[in-house]
Amino acid sequence: MKASTFFIGLAAGSVAAAVTVLYSTPQSGSQLRTSVKDASSDMKFLFKDVKVKVDDLKESIAHLTKEAKETVPTTIDDIKGSVEQWQHSTEPNRERMEKEIAAIQTAIEELEQNFAKQQR
Repeated sequence: MKASTFFIGLAAGSVAAAVTVLYSTPQSGSQLRTSVKDASSDMKFLFKDVKVKVDDLKESIAHLTKEAKETVPTTIDDIKGSVEQWQHSTEPNRERMEKEIAAIQTAIEELEQNFAKQQR
């Protein structure tokens, strides 16, 4: 839901509630006119306040979007650099482990062959 749609609905609901309350209260004509004028000026103030807050929200979103466009690519590059550095630093360990695994597999194969010879 868009914020502007929400605030328009809120304002329309407030106006409808104010009018309903004004017409359902027993008052004289002059008191009613004064109440309507007061409510009208209050609503104008509230509408201006909502407009200012919506404008502030739009400005904040624009600022956040601008910062994200500047920050996200740098952060991604930093992460890529860190991953590459980690891969480079672990390369010797990976190679050593591959050699050890190959040696273990060779030893297992020799054991299996020796065991098979002894079984005959």
